[in-house]
Parts: sequence; C-alpha cells; structure tokens
Amino acid sequence: MEAPPVSVAATLSRQSRWWVTAAAFAGLLFDGFELGLMPVASLSVSRDLLGGGYTAALGGEWFANYTAALMFGAACGGILLGHLGDRFGRTRALGISILFYSCFAGLGAYVQTSGQMLVLRFLVGLGIGGVWPNGIALVAECWPKASRPFISGIMSTGIGFGVLLLSQVARLWPVTADAWRWLFKLSGAPALLGVLVLVAVRESPLWLAQKTLVKGSAKPAAPLAELFRAPLLRITLTGIALGSIPLIGAWAAGKWMMPWADKIGGADAPGYKAVVQGWWALGTVLGSFFGAQIAGWLGRRLSYFVFSIGATLATCAMFLYTVPLQPGFLPMVFAQGFIATLFFGWLPLYLPELFPTRVRATGSGIAYNTGRFATAVGVFFSGTLFATMGGDYARVGAICGLIYAVGVIVILLVPDSRSNLD
Repeated sequence: MEAPPVSVAATLSRQSRWWVTAAAFAGLLFDGFELGLMPVASLSVSRDLLGGGYTAALGGEWFANYTAALMFGAACGGILLGHLGDRFGRTRALGISILFYSCFAGLGAYVQTSGQMLVLRFLVGLGIGGVWPNGIALVAECWPKASRPFISGIMSTGIGFGVLLLSQVARLWPVTADAWRWLFKLSGAPALLGVLVLVAVRESPLWLAQKTLVKGSAKPAAPLAELFRAPLLRITLTGIALGSIPLIGAWAAGKWMMPWADKIGGADAPGYKAVVQGWWALGTVLGSFFGAQIAGWLGRRLSYFVFSIGATLATCAMFLYTVPLQPGFLPMVFAQGFIATLFFGWLPLYLPELFPTRVRATGSGIAYNTGRFATAVGVFFSGTLFATMGGDYARVGAICGLIYAVGVIVILLVPDSRSNLD
C-alpha cells in the first residue's frame, strides 16, 4: 500500500530542506574521501605491511584485494542499511552508516598486517554502502519535482568532492611507506557528522506518511521480498543492471590509473599519484553534476546510451594512448573522470524514480549496491588479469573498460519512469 501524495513544501520549510541536503551531501563527501583513500595509499600501505616481501606485482594484487573487500562490504551495507532506512527511518540509517565507515576507517591506522586491513576495508564498505541509498532517498523525498534534477546534480558531486579533498590532502602531505597511518586517523573524523545527523536532521515527510499508513494496515511491509516478485521484480533487475555497469567500469578499470601513476612516478615523484587523482576527481565533480542535467535535457534512456559510448572510448584511449608523466596524460585523466562519472549524476535521479516510497531506499540500495557485488567480482578478475599480464596496467585497464559498452545494449531494454516521485 502506497502513501497518499504528500506536499514536501507543506511539511518542510526551504531552510529545513537545505539543512537535510547539506547533511546528506556531507555524508557523501566523506564517503568519497574514504573511497579515494586506498587508490592513493594502497601501495604505500603494502610496502610497509609486507616489508621485505613486497613486490610490484604483489602490491597490485593487494590493491585489487582491498578494493574488492570494500566493494563487497559496500554491497552488503547498501542492501542491509537501505532496508534499515525503509524500516526505521532515513536519518537513523544515514547517521549509523556514517559512524560505521568513519570508525572502522580510523582503526586502519593501527593495523599490523595486510589481513587486518582487508577486514577493516570490508567493514568500512558496510558504512559506505549505506550512505548512498539513505542519503539519496532522503533528499529526493524532501524536494518537489521541479527542483529534483538540480538537487540530484548537487548531491552527485558529493563523492567527487570527497575524492578531490583527499587528493589535495595527499598532495600537500605525500603518502609514503613511512607516513600513511596519519591519513587513516584523519578519516575517522567524520564520526562527528554521524552523531550530528542522528540528533539534528529531520526525517523524510514521505517516509513518515508511509510509516503511518503501514501502521494502519493489516499486513506489515516486507520490502526485500516485495522487490523480488511481480510487479517490482523487473524494475529491480533493471536497476541492478544499470547500477552495475558504471561501478564495474569505475573500479575494475578506471581506478588502475592511480597505482599505475604511483609505479611510474615512483620515489622521484611521490606526490604525482595525488595530482592524478586530483585531476580525475575534478572531472568527476563536473561529470556527476552535469550527468543529472543532461538526463533532464536528453531523457533518461538517451543520456545513458550516450554516456556508455563516451565512457568506453575515453577509458580505452586513456590506457592505450597515454602514459603517466607524459603531457597528455592528465587531460585524458580529467576527460575520463568527467565522462565515466556522468552515470553517477544520472543514477540518483533515475533509481529513486523507479521505486515507490515504501521500498525506495531498499530498492535503490539493492539496485546500486548489487552492482558492487559484481564490482567485487570484476576487481578480483582484473587482479587476476593483472597478474596474468605481468603487471601491465594499461592493457588491464583498457580490457576492463569495455564493460561500459554493455550499457549501450542494456539501456534499450529499460523503462523511462518518473511517476513514483510525481
């Protein structure tokens, strides 16, 4: 049973809506900080923790392992904490998610083995996965339809700004095998934001209305079960496919540019990897914002089709026709970051539109974060490919970048639905 229409303008003041948006944006910003941490720090962490046993190939394998653990945790967290958001409230689940990723990221400063770090990256991932569905659902339900593409664009830049912030911190204070633990201590600071969200952010008016309706019904809601049976099964599978492609592309392909830059820059240019991530993050901020605007101009389906073609070409060109430290590399990194993250402005606009209020956070979380299960598998595959190809970053990145081409086919099979948030 769906709640009757609720006017957000009548239940939340403009100031309250902006406060909710700022809190969710900050959660995504620090989400991005955590996501950008290991691409910059991974090889330094491995050099320290592995000691004399470190090799370039082993460093690349551990980078893949850490990334896969994070993605697997994010997939679990998105589903579990998205479900928590539908049952107990968006703000509660959002605050808990932020506390989760902050506290476990901070504990990374004290690990003594690679295995300990691997476990913590999984736990950090649980919190990272929970922020996206709850933050996006909360904000989508607090703004009227006319404002949604612009607000969605703003929200989509949060993760990119977080990665950009991390890159600037690492550029000013280079991360090395002798000095990396301070960065993990710093990553624990957003726990304060988690507490603030729990005590000071208002709940979604649509969620509150739905909760009242469910209390008065004879049968309690079962969001997880409902998503995997008619009439929502097709919608759920559609969301999973659309969320998986850009995530696999970003982590199984695009993220290899950072350890590649770290390897080529080496001891002579320890800050180069942070410069590379900064250029990429700047592209992602712009891409994430304009992805939502382009989706509003071109329509959901055509825009995703165009993004898929562009991301395939940009990713393959970056790995095959440029090399770190060459003049053309940084502009290509920026271009790849911009084009490949247009998807992440599109997804926060489209996924909440697919699902009705009663299952919106759960549905969005499953659609987005099941892609992270696929991403974890993709990263393990790319790590195996990396070892098989003798540590050839360029070939691995280009081959894995072909995943974007699958989006050209998938988007032709999906609906363009906006009715659930009208």
